[in-house]
Formats: sequence, structure tokens, C-alpha cells
Amino acid sequence: MFQHTTVLLHEAVEGLAIKPDGIYVDCTLGGAGHSELILSQLGDEGRLIAFDQDELALNNARQKLAPYLHKVTLVHRNFRYLEEELLKCQVPVHNGVPQVDGILFDLGVSSPQLDEADRGFSYHQDAPLDMRMDQSSDLTAKEIVNEWSEQELTRILDRYGEEKFARQIARNIVKKRQVEPITNTAELAEIIKEAIPAATRRSGPHPARRSFQALRIAVNDELGAEETALEQAVRCLAPEGRLAVITFHSLEDRICKQLFVSYIEKCSCPPDFPLCVCERKGELKLVKRKPILPSEQEIASNSRSRSAKLRIAQKL
Repeated sequence: MFQHTTVLLHEAVEGLAIKPDGIYVDCTLGGAGHSELILSQLGDEGRLIAFDQDELALNNARQKLAPYLHKVTLVHRNFRYLEEELLKCQVPVHNGVPQVDGILFDLGVSSPQLDEADRGFSYHQDAPLDMRMDQSSDLTAKEIVNEWSEQELTRILDRYGEEKFARQIARNIVKKRQVEPITNTAELAEIIKEAIPAATRRSGPHPARRSFQALRIAVNDELGAEETALEQAVRCLAPEGRLAVITFHSLEDRICKQLFVSYIEKCSCPPDFPLCVCERKGELKLVKRKPILPSEQEIASNSRSRSAKLRIAQKL
């Protein structure tokens, strides 16, 4: 059973400004909440293409979206292959690039992946060290924890987890694995906890939270996939098409924010010029200047929405 509460559901879909006959892409199908709402607003000429690398999510969507399957294409692949897969889906093409009316990203890990103990995402439940979103991929958290060097472990804990005790945690992991391999989440969580000063452990979130986030991002190359996919998404938007991106931590949000800024070129004329003569034109404009945040009501009903931010841009 795929139990997942969709975050910023109405805000994200409203941000896409759905046209009944448009072509839309949900790059992160998950529990299919966004997809279902998009499909409910599409006419018979409309179309949705939905990506997910998790077969569990796709199987759930086939049931949940059953009334709409005549206008849905489900793609079992990472969204970093967005442009390639859209070409296979035979959408309109301009200068060799597929063109769609809206693209949605709901980044991060979905609730079923967190809640299913055997996936190894959670430090609250004991499970084999896995953390793969795509179960067919080779790299697992077990391999990283037991085979990557202390320097590499320090780097990913620092960069992807923003963990200030990264060096101490990496050193303790290497020390423990020299005795015997680290194979499960409970054992790893305890090793991480041991490496963090007692005073720090007594306050704030679970001491393993940042490290588990870092390992998950490394296993799935989440930030690399995000950068690659967002670049393709901008290319694949038709004029006036919209791109909506929901992020859940600062690293994801920074990538999205910086990419949007890079495509919104500003006039370089001196401020005293009455008219623009530089003719610098961007490719995007922001639909809203600041990110949209979940309401207090949504946070109260779904604590995992607390850190969510929604950014929306439109193709010029």
C-alpha cells in the first residue's frame, strides 16, 4: 500500500496554469497526488507524462489513475533522462527539442520509501543499508559506508548533509568497519551518535538525520540528477510553459534558485538610459518573486511538509 500525503498539492498545480488540451510532465510521480489533480483538469486532448524510478510508485499509480490512463504515459526512469524520454513519447518538437506546457518536480524522498523499513532510508527502523530509490541500480548505502575512503565519507557528509561533525563521524565509521562490516541502519545510527558530542546529542533533531540524508543523496545522485533535469526542463518548455519545483532542503532549493536566476537575464544598460538598447533577453520569468511555503494548517496535518518550498517560473 502506497500511503503518501502530497505536499503543496493545490499550490503546485495552480502554479502550472493547466490548459485542458496541454501536455504536462510530473517528473516525480510518487503517490500520484499531483498527477491526479493535473489529470482532473485535462480534457480528452490533454496529456500527462509521469516519471518515477520506483516500481512501487508506478504500480500504485496504475490503480490510482485508472480513470485517466488513456491520457497518461508512465515512465520507469530517473527524471535526469527527461529530454530523451519525451522524444520517445512523441510530443511536439521544435528544433529537435521536445516541447511541453508544464513540468513539475516534487524532490526528495516519498513517505512510503521512508516508512518501509526494508528500504533502509530511516534511522528510526532497523533495516539493511540500502537507500536506493531505483532498486535496479547497483550502488547502495552499504557499499558507501563500507568501501568509500574516510576522505570521501567526510566530503559527502559535509556537502550533502551539512554535518559539522562530518570528519568525526567518517573516522568512527572507518574504525568500526575495520572490526566487521556495517550492514544495517540501527548499527550505523549508533555509530554516528557515538561520534557526536553528548551535549549536541541532547538537543535538536536525531543525531543521524543529516548523515542519513547525505548517504541517500549520494546513493541516488539526487543533486546531480536535479541539476541535469532542470536544465533540460527549461529547454523542453514551450513558450509560456511553466516549471514548478518543490524542494525540501537547502541544497535542493539553492540549485533551483540559482538555475532560475541564470535564465532570468537583466538589462545591462546604464540606469539613466530611457530605453533598453542591450537587447539582453532571458528565457524565464518568475511567476512569484518569493517561494511559496506550506500553510500552518498543512504543516499541522503533515509535519514532513514543514521544510517545503515551491518555486515557479514561466518560459518567455
